[in-house]
Amino acid sequence: MKTRKVNDFRNEEEHIMKPTFVETENVREFYGALKRVNERGAVEACLVVVDGQPGLGKTTTIRHWVAQTGSLYLRAQKGWDYSWLIQEVLTSMGIDAKTIRGKRDRFARVLEELSERASRAVFENKTFGLVIDECDMISNRAEIMEAVRGISDLRYMPTILVGMGSLRDNLRRFPQIESRAPNKVSFRPASLEDARALIDARCEVPVAPDLTQFVHQLSKGFNREILEAIAHIERFGMRADPGPEGITMADMAGQVVMNDRNTGKPIRVPGAA
Repeated sequence: MKTRKVNDFRNEEEHIMKPTFVETENVREFYGALKRVNERGAVEACLVVVDGQPGLGKTTTIRHWVAQTGSLYLRAQKGWDYSWLIQEVLTSMGIDAKTIRGKRDRFARVLEELSERASRAVFENKTFGLVIDECDMISNRAEIMEAVRGISDLRYMPTILVGMGSLRDNLRRFPQIESRAPNKVSFRPASLEDARALIDARCEVPVAPDLTQFVHQLSKGFNREILEAIAHIERFGMRADPGPEGITMADMAGQVVMNDRNTGKPIRVPGAA
């Protein structure tokens, strides 16, 4: 590996990871669940549950789908109640909830606007839906979950509930809601193939197989750590001409590649034994 002259590479602060969206196995599972919703027999079975540990790419995947389809994205807050939920839905559609008096009128306006948007989506051959992220915070609140069920039932609209460990358990407390969510997707740690796809698609410099495998092993398959490693590899790679295979472990020996998620301490690529 050759070291570049200072003027031959971009300033490390100017590097930008490629914004490519990578279709991993988790993403394919998510799209498969949406396809099953669109092809469902029972029209009321329109809830999709997406869960998994933080750092596995749930929010990135959901936000990408929302951007593609023009769907609504809400992030639940701990203090939500029914009125707050309806206000958030209206606000996300650019409607001032203060101009509408009464719970019934606000709910009717939500349904009216959602119906119009769903109809426009059909003409554009898109799937319009509602996403509620961080749903663990509210999934034990009967009033809120019944409101979500009411919205999805009346419009038969795909409604995606995103959470972590407690979401599925909480939904079991509400059989009328849980029965509408036969499609569940658990985001799992990335495989080596997924890690390789992320690195190849997102990294601005080529990465050798040995470093890719090391990053996958060290990250334990968490997308967040893999992307952090890509940023470190890029900063290093901008200063050097990679060999035929790309940046290797030997090239980065002693360099920080990511931080330990438990301790926050930097982890370095080991040197040769």
